[in-house]
Amino acid sequence: MIKEWATVISWQNGTATVQCDVQSGCSQCSSRKGCGSRVLNKLGPETVHQISVHSKEPLRAGQKVELGIAESSLLGSALLVYMVPLIGLFMVAGICQGAFASNLWTGIGALAGGLLGFCVARWGASRLSARASMHPVILSIGLPPDAWRTVDSSSATSR
Repeated sequence: MIKEWATVISWQNGTATVQCDVQSGCSQCSSRKGCGSRVLNKLGPETVHQISVHSKEPLRAGQKVELGIAESSLLGSALLVYMVPLIGLFMVAGICQGAFASNLWTGIGALAGGLLGFCVARWGASRLSARASMHPVILSIGLPPDAWRTVDSSSATSR
């Protein structure tokens, strides 16, 4: 299970809209000064992702929740998005190369195969999105932002 913390933006009728901040790999490590990845991430736009997640328990804006998604669904989605267009590109380019023996037609076939693969991947993604196993779930819920956590001082002093 891949886990990530998110902040609740709103909750209505059993559906929570949460916001996940995109973190680079180096935001957690101590080598921030010499990290080239950090410099490149600062050049691009700041991105945040909003996701709708089913939640039986009412949530409040600002509350933190831990989201989880199965590794198999993430891996399957990545294979669909990246490999299907690539396979389409190579297959149609190979067919055009064998049929026409021309670099021009091979290039046109590669473009057509990549576009065809992209369309197939998009169709497959829409079918996969209907499965409940492909959606993130809420694993744990943090305290609301205005809640105070109390500690029983009598148990702390008896130690």
